[in-house]
Amino acid sequence: MTTLLVTHPAYARHEPPARHPERVDRILAVENALADPLFAPLMRIQAPEASIKMITECHPLAYAETLRRLSPRDGEKPVQIDGDTSMSSGSFEAALRGVGGAALAVDYVMTGKTRNAFSASRPPGHHAEPKRAMGFCLFNNVAIAARHAQRAHGAERVAILDFDVHHGNGTQAIFWNDPTVLYASTHQMPLYPGTGAVSETGEAGTIVNAPLRPGQGGREFREAMQSVILPRMLNFAPDLILISAGFDAHERDPLGSLHFVEDDYAWATSRLLELADKTAGGRIVSVLEGGYDLTALARSAAVHVATLMQA
Repeated sequence: MTTLLVTHPAYARHEPPARHPERVDRILAVENALADPLFAPLMRIQAPEASIKMITECHPLAYAETLRRLSPRDGEKPVQIDGDTSMSSGSFEAALRGVGGAALAVDYVMTGKTRNAFSASRPPGHHAEPKRAMGFCLFNNVAIAARHAQRAHGAERVAILDFDVHHGNGTQAIFWNDPTVLYASTHQMPLYPGTGAVSETGEAGTIVNAPLRPGQGGREFREAMQSVILPRMLNFAPDLILISAGFDAHERDPLGSLHFVEDDYAWATSRLLELADKTAGGRIVSVLEGGYDLTALARSAAVHVATLMQA
């Protein structure tokens, strides 16, 4: 079985304002990197649109309908949701396909059609709280994917590892009271959005935060993974591992001050593959989050996917 790649041309039709860091070039850089002959064995499928019912696994119906109503029509100006987050005429479809792509990846992995998968989508999702779009995010792709694995495929325990430079406040908020989903995050602190302290453990004790200080890099990241996060994930024994794969902790990225390099992402992916083999039948689904230096994003996503392909 090979690795599944899920993407869609609609992701390039989500167009933030000029000079916005979450720009169309991001997804094009990832797609160009994965067009290399090295990735010819990938199974490639286009992302479907998620239903509104699927969105309501993590967001109220009224919230989803509000975003649909706010969505500009073709030719209309973008709508600003908050200081960082906007919608163009193509944004709502892109957001639906981001959710649909992550859910489809779960379907393929949970039914054994492929061992693991990477959903290369935008806009990102891990900042989206149940009733609030923020941090470039509209719907929480990885959180909905976790719920889909439980509802559609009977997964009893799902673990989410988030190595984006920014803490996934939305994912944490969604699963704060949930003993069946473990959310673990490494991230820079202090940094937007201001959440992610070690003391934030959730009502069920299934929130695991291992913040890194500005200027730290791969050594500290690996230490946090080995001493804090991986043991907790192993003890949790998930049926499925999801990755919020943000590549903005890279040393080239303009939005953070950590110093990861491509090999750190390969190392983390390898450790997660080993963990998945022990507890989850090898099942991993990775969902693209941040990464705003195009060179770093392309190279990091490529090494991440290449490592998944080695499973």
